[in-house]
Amino acid sequence: MRARAYLVLAALLFSTGGTVIKLSTLSGWQIAGLRSGIAALFLAALMPAWRRFGARPLLVGSAYGATMVLFVVANTLTSASSAIFLQSTAPLYVLFLAPLLLREPLRRMDFAVALILATGTALVFLGGGRTFETAPSPGEGNLLGALSGVTWALTVMGLRWLGGRAPANAGAAVVLGNALAVLFCLPLALPLTGATPTDWVIVAYLGIVQIGLAYICLVRGVAGTRAFEASLFLLVEPVASTLLAWGIHGEVPGPAAALGSGVIALGLVVQAARGWRGSREEGA
Repeated sequence: MRARAYLVLAALLFSTGGTVIKLSTLSGWQIAGLRSGIAALFLAALMPAWRRFGARPLLVGSAYGATMVLFVVANTLTSASSAIFLQSTAPLYVLFLAPLLLREPLRRMDFAVALILATGTALVFLGGGRTFETAPSPGEGNLLGALSGVTWALTVMGLRWLGGRAPANAGAAVVLGNALAVLFCLPLALPLTGATPTDWVIVAYLGIVQIGLAYICLVRGVAGTRAFEASLFLLVEPVASTLLAWGIHGEVPGPAAALGSGVIALGLVVQAARGWRGSREEGA
């Protein structure tokens, strides 16, 4: 239960990203690079055990770094709700890849939960094409958001794989992934001109709190749960992110997108109830 609590806390911190990103006047490449740079320095300073290199952390870090860049750029093009819900298609990929990559057996109910999530995701994708001042190119942004779902699935499975062997390796993958994101974004982020004090406060928050503290919680959470279950608990993020974007930026989801959000939330509740019941049976 402690691992699940860490996952929910991580999801709540993650959920602030989409709304806060849209408050900045910087480009998506600049935000992605600065956010990851600050996060890498913060985590390396706070978590000495994470300052290590290796082929496995680098492999997982590559998927993680791609997720960081895709998510930020998608948020500057489409609504925060669409970007995060499309990234949250990760459990669908985890469902079919975890048995192959992690040797984690599937449960019969996993398919039912995956069907619920697939239905909700389809509704969000079909109803997520509204254009807002903060979402000028929803088609392109939705495509990048969908790609981030694939890389996020690989990240969750990779962190689970590393965390089961040595939690410090999972942390190292996060640091390396942020460093890779900086290197990738740097040519597209320069020259860095016109940044206001507010912009610097925003990227500092994103790097230290929304990424740094959230991933400390995430690494601790994924070490104690199955990859599929971990990816489902992280679906708290899109629900909270949608509400924040709605309240602050006026990004009101269309009927289909709103229905899809509710369906995905239903899938999360079903999985949470299963996890709670399993914990009670194990403790009996």
